[in-house]
Amino acid sequence: MNNLSDIGLIGLGVMGQSLILNLEDKGFSVSCYNRTRQNLDQFINERAAGKKISGFCDLEAFTKSLKRPRKVILMIPAGKPVDQSIELLIPLLESEDIIIDGGNSHYADSERRNQLLKEKKLLFVGLGVSGGEEGALKGPSMMPGGNESAWPAVKPYLQAIAAKLADGSPCCEWMGDGGAGHFVKMVHNGIEYGDMQLICEAFHLMHAGLKMDYAEIKHVFENWNKGDLNSYLIEITGEIMSAKDPDTGKAMLDVILDKAGQKGTGSWTAQIALEMGVAIPQIAEAVFARNLSALKQQRSEAAEKHRWNAPTNGKKEMLIEQLEKAVYASKIASYAQGFSLLRAASNKFAWKLNYANIAQVWRAGCIIRAKFLSNIKSEFERNENLENLLMADFVAEKLDQTAQKGWREVLIFAISKGIPMPSMSSALNYFDGYRCEKLPANLLQAQRDFFGAHTFERVDRPAGEFFHHNWY
Repeated sequence: MNNLSDIGLIGLGVMGQSLILNLEDKGFSVSCYNRTRQNLDQFINERAAGKKISGFCDLEAFTKSLKRPRKVILMIPAGKPVDQSIELLIPLLESEDIIIDGGNSHYADSERRNQLLKEKKLLFVGLGVSGGEEGALKGPSMMPGGNESAWPAVKPYLQAIAAKLADGSPCCEWMGDGGAGHFVKMVHNGIEYGDMQLICEAFHLMHAGLKMDYAEIKHVFENWNKGDLNSYLIEITGEIMSAKDPDTGKAMLDVILDKAGQKGTGSWTAQIALEMGVAIPQIAEAVFARNLSALKQQRSEAAEKHRWNAPTNGKKEMLIEQLEKAVYASKIASYAQGFSLLRAASNKFAWKLNYANIAQVWRAGCIIRAKFLSNIKSEFERNENLENLLMADFVAEKLDQTAQKGWREVLIFAISKGIPMPSMSSALNYFDGYRCEKLPANLLQAQRDFFGAHTFERVDRPAGEFFHHNWY
């Protein structure tokens, strides 16, 4: 039938509405389903008025309005609502129809759903979407994974609505089987936690340590955004510095409580890294920093109990120059940790992740989009077996003696002032640990063998041979 829609979407939240309008703007006809008639009618009669968008409150009628193979995007809260929607859709769909979960689902749930739909002769796509409401409307970064048989059918739609680079390349490529798409999105969010915390620490050092006002700090962030640190998060941070509260006329930062929220994807990243034995301390510290911020009353009491008379030292201009290098170096360390986790997961689940493609997808549309992702993409194109980004040539060039000196001196200044820098200091510790030829793990292993007979390897024997010493 000629009047059938190209694609369907369930869920008329902010993201769902924006994706529908994006799809229609790219020339596709869209059916949308929502349980409540009031919200559906409001959308159809207002934002969707006059467009190739059809609304349904009956799920069977919704599925019958779609061209085969049917393509249904779920933009609903992660967890049980997704499972319930899939259960309702299964009897209404036919072989080779496709369900696309565009929510912030856990990768293990996507693995399970992919297998379930295979058994039902249906195809599943776990779609990581980044960019918020504006991205969904104008072009998000998208990370699809699941059943690769679905990719040819959904590719034209997803790449059409994705963010585009200057050369027209879409920020949407196939990630891998099962939960690969949502895993990559989870790591994206973990890196996002790290990026945001680093920027907050730089702000804190300038504001509390160097006594700079918001206008001065805005100028610094605007300058940084013209160089190597060019990124979405640096850009919006500069804008935040000049925002005013309409009710009081005060700076917005002076009326917002210093108590950060989180939705859990950063915690997932840290937990899975622990399970896989991958070191991502900087990302974990960013999660812990949010947890610590939640203890507002305790922190206020501790501030009274444990006072620190900070010395008046530090030359502002020099420290700001060093701080720029420190933030850049710390960002590199954060991305290095994220890609290390992706490599471990790819090996464990046989996903065959393409790291150059991931860097490409993250270059526009998403929250962590940044200039230096083009360098990361180039490095992985040159060497797809690159074990750690810290070994990349452009990183070695950037982290020369001058940059390392600035990184360390910024942290020395922060420590002397009593300003917490958990993410930046963790980044330096990760860097120093990774580049340290001999760590004290020999002592640690000796301790383990002493009290628990856990054995150890020897420097003068082949790797994989284990020994025990009689310590008593």
